[in-house]
Amino acid sequence: MRLSKILVVGGSGFVGRHLVAALVASGAEVTVPTRRLERAKPLRLLPTVSVVEADVGAANSLARLAQGHDALINLAGVLHSRRGRPDERGPHDYGPDFARAHVEVAQAAVAACRASGVKRLLHMSALGASRDAPSEYLRSKGVAEEAVLAADDLAVTVFRPSVIFGPDDRFLNLFAELAALFPVLPLGSPQARFQPVYVGDVVRAYVVALARPETAGKRYDLCGPKVYTLRELVEYACKVSGRRRIVIGLGDGLSHLQARLMELSPRPLMTRDNVRSMQVPSVCGDCAPLPFALVPTPLEAAVPGWLAPAGPRDRYPKMRWRARR
Repeated sequence: MRLSKILVVGGSGFVGRHLVAALVASGAEVTVPTRRLERAKPLRLLPTVSVVEADVGAANSLARLAQGHDALINLAGVLHSRRGRPDERGPHDYGPDFARAHVEVAQAAVAACRASGVKRLLHMSALGASRDAPSEYLRSKGVAEEAVLAADDLAVTVFRPSVIFGPDDRFLNLFAELAALFPVLPLGSPQARFQPVYVGDVVRAYVVALARPETAGKRYDLCGPKVYTLRELVEYACKVSGRRRIVIGLGDGLSHLQARLMELSPRPLMTRDNVRSMQVPSVCGDCAPLPFALVPTPLEAAVPGWLAPAGPRDRYPKMRWRARR
């Protein structure tokens, strides 16, 4: 089944940029709504992409944008949320930013599909998402996941990735940046477990699912081939970037204290809610790491390509990649 016109919510984000490029390469026309056109500047250079300035959270905005499309892909998400007043918090106790970005956008996506006649909806959730999860992030993701799967009049497919890595992620690259600044890295929740999945593999799963009607009504976990602790990932990022650093693992009490102090920053690197999320292992368990017989990319095979120190001849292409030129 060929779907040639696709609306991608969250298309200017990390995963979205890679997915939009893959959809264009497959011959699709793609519409990307964004509140700030500057964020989607690299996408405007792609031949069949239409970038539209819009607030998808506004009433009926998404329904108007969905008109004339064959499918809607929802990648919207945030990692942090303000605590919010009691009247702003969701029924399962999550902050207003989680409510808007996760639950309300998911509900709006379902309503937009119904109003515009779009029958295909792909939705990004997260491993561990559940309305009973210990963190606000995972609870709001769980409620959103239930909302889209309850729309049995639509062909809905949900993906639940572990942490996603890639050339422009804010995960391994962040650890490498911190290693460049500090000789010692105090690390909260060092034993948290992840099964990182390469952004290119996530994109491949979405592209394959779009062409397979039998994926409707199903959830797919997305993982890489190997499980790591957070400490192992930080030490690996330091090693590959050429900066061997002392990583000091913090216990539960100090992990929460560190996160509480970081919350005082306008753009915190870590929050107490992130610490609570890491209580849930972000791993695929005994099931296959990727669906559709896709072979996952090992972290060690991909990461040195952008994180390893570059010689003079390699530095310029990497600078161009980061600048999106």
